[in-house]
Amino acid sequence: MSVKNNKMLRGLLMLVLLFGSGLALADYSYNFQEPVTPVAREIYDLHMTIFWICVGIAVLVFGAIFISLIKHRKSKGAVAADFHENTVVEIIWTIIPLGILIAIAIPATKTLIKIEDTKNAEMTIKVTGNQWYWDYEYQGSGVKFSSVLSAEHKKAAGYEKADRLAPNRKDVSKIANYLQEVDNPLVVPAETRIRILTTAKQVIHSWWVPAFGVKRDAIPGVVNASWMKIDKKAIGRTFRGECAELCGKGHAFMPIVVKVVSKEDFKKWMLARKAEIEREKAMAASNKTWSKAELMARGKQKYAACAGCHGATGKGGGPFPALTGSKVVNGPAAGHIRLVLTGKNAMPSFKAMSDLDLAAIVTYERNALGNSTGDIVQPADVRKIRKTLNSKSGNAR
Repeated sequence: MSVKNNKMLRGLLMLVLLFGSGLALADYSYNFQEPVTPVAREIYDLHMTIFWICVGIAVLVFGAIFISLIKHRKSKGAVAADFHENTVVEIIWTIIPLGILIAIAIPATKTLIKIEDTKNAEMTIKVTGNQWYWDYEYQGSGVKFSSVLSAEHKKAAGYEKADRLAPNRKDVSKIANYLQEVDNPLVVPAETRIRILTTAKQVIHSWWVPAFGVKRDAIPGVVNASWMKIDKKAIGRTFRGECAELCGKGHAFMPIVVKVVSKEDFKKWMLARKAEIEREKAMAASNKTWSKAELMARGKQKYAACAGCHGATGKGGGPFPALTGSKVVNGPAAGHIRLVLTGKNAMPSFKAMSDLDLAAIVTYERNALGNSTGDIVQPADVRKIRKTLNSKSGNAR
């Protein structure tokens, strides 16, 4: 065997080992996720139709090229024909591509019309993109919550400590669904036509769950609508997506996790969430005096709503000021509460939060993140300032 052939065999062997070992170590996917909604199936079928049309065109075009190269090469004495134009050929190569485009456009238009048809929804969920987490609200039910990247995954990525990937972060290969877990997943019922309303508070995001065929930009001041009706076979499964719009330094840390349940189980889940909300309201409305330890524990949990901008350690970043050593945080507690209630510049108002949660957050910020004022803010303190702001707002009108 010649040296040239030996080198060729060695090269082929290296390719086999390279790609073979890769296939053994990873689960590669070269196509769309399994569709579980009518829209996703329409998109998948359209994709495959266009794919095979492209394959057919490629076979014809490259086949003609290779046949011409082989049969009509100079070494075989081929002589190029000398002609200027051929009207029949020009008509053919105009009509055929036009026919192909029409064949693609008809099913594509039908699919786009179905994607945009959000009528006759059985329930509506409002999705709000934040820096950098998602808010979910089941319209008309009073149930709403935030969905934040799991604390374990934040810590593994170094995001918990420094708000960026740490160079010495631990090996994450053994962490299941790395950067794809949240504290509160969205729960939806199967076999239900659901309208999804997407918007955002600060910058543009995009809510994308591939298996549902749903991808909508979340734009501040704009509400975009989409819909999904998940198949019965998806019950009991968890689906994952992500923000598909580059939205800032926390873009990689705002995954989407959706759990699909039966209609009966969804009703039970909704009743449990409503009962929990009522308990929270009762706690917030009570005149109980909360201990510092209770407020700090709750505040640490609820601070996730602030960590996206001010950092998990309060160091801030970009246009967002640090809370550590802040004049507001270390100044009078009333001013701190007022700022959280009203917002300022890029910081939104947090009026929608309960008095208890705001008291816990303010107490946490004033006694953690490098601050130690010793102040304890009670829900009654927040309630008092909220009433003052509301009365001023009413007088202004």
